[in-house]
Formats: sequence, structure tokens, C-alpha cells
Amino acid sequence: MPRRARSAPASKRQSWRRRASPAAAPPKPPEPSAPAPAERAREEQDRRSIVQAVLYRDGRRVSSPSSLAETFRLLRDDPAGMAWIGLHRPTDAELRALAEEFDLHELAVEDAMEAHQRPKLERYGETLFVVLRAARYLDALEEVDFGELHVFVGRDFVITVRHGAAPDLSAVRRRMEADPELLALGPEAVLYAILDAVVDGYAPVVTGVQNDIDEIETEVFGGDPAVSRRIYELSREMVEFQRATRPLVGMLHGLMAGFAKYGTDEELQRYLRDVADHVTHISERVDGFRQALADILTVNATLVTQQQNAEMRALAEAGFEQNEEIKKISAWAAILFAPTLVGTIYGMNFETMPELHWSFGYPFAIALMAVVCASLYVIFKRRDWL
Repeated sequence: MPRRARSAPASKRQSWRRRASPAAAPPKPPEPSAPAPAERAREEQDRRSIVQAVLYRDGRRVSSPSSLAETFRLLRDDPAGMAWIGLHRPTDAELRALAEEFDLHELAVEDAMEAHQRPKLERYGETLFVVLRAARYLDALEEVDFGELHVFVGRDFVITVRHGAAPDLSAVRRRMEADPELLALGPEAVLYAILDAVVDGYAPVVTGVQNDIDEIETEVFGGDPAVSRRIYELSREMVEFQRATRPLVGMLHGLMAGFAKYGTDEELQRYLRDVADHVTHISERVDGFRQALADILTVNATLVTQQQNAEMRALAEAGFEQNEEIKKISAWAAILFAPTLVGTIYGMNFETMPELHWSFGYPFAIALMAVVCASLYVIFKRRDWL
């Protein structure tokens, strides 16, 4: 966005006209009275939702209001100032008050209320609305935590609405206050600093994910059965990470395309191009992570299949060996059953039996047992049962 003159024409919105000083001397203000209970409740809610509200002039802090109402009053009294308001999960009433004061578009306000938006950049008149998805890597849990940030950039204000723990905008504010020359460039410089902080916050995430992928590769070839779940969970995080980073490439190129049209400061142009280069690098890394995880998942599936096949083959071999043993046992049982049968028949105690008093009966029984056992042995041997 361009850095426009601070004086607003008469056709500007009513909230800007309210900030302009009247030509005639203002009447003596009445004595201040104690605020009503409802107003005190609103200001108390403002304090809970406002992370920090600061007014700047020429790149230097002028005041730090404690509520939105006080911020509005001070900004109206200082046409050359710039307000930087940071909110964390604000109420609908607070966003409505901001929309009325700064003439924010209702669609942008609705997006900021509902959150869960994709990264995007929209221009509503003289206000730029930016949605960013910040990310941070949680070492203890080995997972990626995503936050959402909505930024309204106007002629003399920057409003940040944060949903989630990331990013840490207090560090961005300290950085900008330490460089008054950069902060003096106005809301566009603040937007650059926020974009730079969000993109820089992706670097630890990339490092953490790379370490996770290295560990997963070790677990895959180590045969860890729980690695499939870890691959799936990390793949889902990479999908979210890709949704957070890929749109930024087009957003920053859109900002760069408007440098000439909106008269963006040359130094700020260099900074934004540097951020665009970092975003492109991060996006390429994330794409590589998704492809690597897909390849690892394929390799893991192949290894699992091979392991299952080896186990099935081992079970089949064990079953075959068991069947061989059963056949041997069955063959010997049949061989031993033949003499038992003969001996049982001749062992019956009947008075009248054939060959009972035959002198060759005993040799005949023994020979019969031997012949039957030998025949069974030969048969089972030919069938490889023995």
C-alpha cells in the first residue's frame, strides 16, 4: 500500500472526519463524569482482548491506550499518527466497533470473526485485508501447531486479530520500535514485518519436520510397526503446512505487482522481495516433504508386505513340516496296528476257534504279522511317508 498524505478530504468516511480538528475553537468540555457501568464493562472486555494498542508518530511510540475507545479518541486527535492494535480472539462487539471506526468491509470482518480461513489477500477500497497461517514446531509432542492471523492495513492503522498461539507479534513490535526509520514508512512496513515474522517462523518447523522424516526412515527400515501411524499423522500436518505456505507465494507476488501503482518505498520493496524468496523456498521444501512422505509410505507398505509374505512362508513351511511328522506318526501307527490286530484276534478266549490247536499256529501268526508290517512299510516308504 502507498504511504498517502495524512490530511483527509471532506468526502472521506465519517470516522475520518471526526478526527479532523474543527476550524472554530471548540467549546470548553464539560467536567468528566464517572463512566457508566456498561461502559466500564466494555472497557474491561477491551483490556482482556487487546494484546497491545500503541500510537506512533514518525516511527516512534507516542502512547499506549488501554482500551479501544481510548485508542480511537487519541487517533482522532492526532491526524499524523498511526495506530497499531493487536487483538487476541476478540468479541464480535469489539470487531464491530473497529469496523465502524475504521470503515472495515463487512466481509473481512466476518472472516476475522469466524476464523478458519485460507491464506489470502483482499483489497477493500483503501483497506488491505490479509489472512496468514502461522506455524510452530512443538518439540515435546513432535507435531506442528498452526495459528491464524488476520491483518487489516489502512491509511493510518494496522489491526491484527490473532487466533491461536502463533505468531508472537510482540517480537515484531519490538523489532519495529527498534528501527524507527522502517516503522516511519507506515502501515505497509508493519505488514512487511508481520509477513517476515510468519515466514521466519516456518524455518524451525521445516527443521523439525526434516528431523522427523529422518527418524521415520530409520524406523521404517528398522521394522517398527507403529511407524505407519506416524507417517500418516505427519502427512496430514504437511497438507496443512502446504495450505499455509503455497498461497503466500501468489500473495507476495501480487503485492510486488502493485509496487509501481501504489508507490511503495524502494527499501520496502527489497524487503518484500526477500520475504517472497523465503516463501518460495519454504513452499518447495514442503512440497518435497509431501513427496518424501508418500515415497516412504510406499516403501513401508512394500516392506510390510514382504514381512507378511515371509511370515506366511514360514507358517507354510512349519505346517508342511508338521504334516510330514503327522504322516510319519500315522504310518508307524498303521504298521504297529497290524500285529496288534492279529494278536488280539488270536488272544480271544473261545473254546472253539479255527487253528486253536494247530501246531503251526504260532509261527503262522508271527509270519503274518511280519508280512503285514513289511508290506505297510514298503507302501509308506514309496509314498515318502517314512
